[in-house]
Amino acid sequence: MLEYKESFSPSLARELAAFANSAGGKILLGVRDDGTVIGVHDSNDLRAKVQDVARNCDPPVKVLVEPLGKVVVVHVRESESKPVQCREGFFWRQGAGSQKLSRDEIRDFFRSEGSVRFDLAVCAKFRYPQDFDRDKYNAWLEESGITGKGRVEDVLVNLEAAERSGGRLVMRNAGVLFFAKDVYPFFPQAYVTCLLAKGGDKADVLDRKDFRGGVVSDIEESLRFIERNTRTAYRIEKLRREDVPEYPMRALREAITNAVMHRDYFEGGANVFVEIYDDRIEISNPGGLPKGLTQAEFGTRSIRRNALIADLLQRISFIEKAGTGIRRMRAEAKKTGCPEPTFEANGFFTVTFRPRTPQVTPHVTPQVDQVPHKYRASTAQVTAQVAALLKAAREPCTREALQAATKIKHRQHFLKAILKPVLLAGWIEMTIPDKPRSSKQKYRTTKLGLEMLRKHK
Repeated sequence: MLEYKESFSPSLARELAAFANSAGGKILLGVRDDGTVIGVHDSNDLRAKVQDVARNCDPPVKVLVEPLGKVVVVHVRESESKPVQCREGFFWRQGAGSQKLSRDEIRDFFRSEGSVRFDLAVCAKFRYPQDFDRDKYNAWLEESGITGKGRVEDVLVNLEAAERSGGRLVMRNAGVLFFAKDVYPFFPQAYVTCLLAKGGDKADVLDRKDFRGGVVSDIEESLRFIERNTRTAYRIEKLRREDVPEYPMRALREAITNAVMHRDYFEGGANVFVEIYDDRIEISNPGGLPKGLTQAEFGTRSIRRNALIADLLQRISFIEKAGTGIRRMRAEAKKTGCPEPTFEANGFFTVTFRPRTPQVTPHVTPQVDQVPHKYRASTAQVTAQVAALLKAAREPCTREALQAATKIKHRQHFLKAILKPVLLAGWIEMTIPDKPRSSKQKYRTTKLGLEMLRKHK
């Protein structure tokens, strides 16, 4: 970038700050705005004035002054400690001119440069202990392995999830995301949307859930949503049956955790998405690559946008600090026979997973044309009772809960006329298929069942 000036003037400070806040540039002294060279006398006094203006910026701007014919060139380096201000305020380079930043632009600039950390900022609206969820805290503490019986307030401060101010405890944003009774009133954008679509786009959505329970809950519920809506195969090795998911579940967990951890929480109009299509799963978060990480460096080094959130997740073994998440996703996909995931950063950061190529026996139930004749009449259509069952089983349900949903009082009639035919049709499945008589057995609606329910509507 170039800037022309006929001679030295104190207004040079604005140009130095603007270039330092951008990508650097050159200021040519002795040149009119139209590019006409009029020349300027190079002297130690001129160089000292330029250096003095640069030093008086906050932080100081690094410059190199050298003559070039009749012109004096001021080389301005991009600052490593943005944003830079001069006496007149904050400036940045926009097009061919230097523009003064407004209050909102200064705020956004600080955020984009990482000078303001979302996770460390204090949440002024949060009231302790009224908004604090002790159960969430206890569950996190147990998972973390932190020993001792310190006061809750002291532990929160030591974790940097909170700080003391004016004799009271104030929660930082990261602490709110982990330990608030209800995160939504404080951060409406902090949730995960999971959806199941028919085909390859969102034209026909079969199911959608929004999870707003906080960082840990959102990650776990999103993974359960994937488990409910993807297929599982099995293979027999040494007389033992091994379940083989359609997708690399550990890699998916890593991707969801990264999305929640690295998302830009300053972006209020977007949230994390987990989208299941017929041929892929996409996990995306607002923010793109963190500041300071280039596309070429991606996967080889780690920069954490929300370091405190990452630290709290690392303490409960959701992540590793080594920054090996991308490599682990690739390795896990390869290990399970799935294609390597792909990554895209364009304002959003998106990871795309493809299913494994089936080489084992699918663990699916027979379709309608395979159902024994005596049951075929009841599975050929979705009755009101079957629809009620499919709706109830969107979340795993016991046999008793499903029977109550259909309002059928006689147990054997329910089993024979409803539950067994729907199982055989593949519209619901057992959560513990290896132990059909288990006391912990539950049932959940399959993708096919959701599609049948949608058609019924």
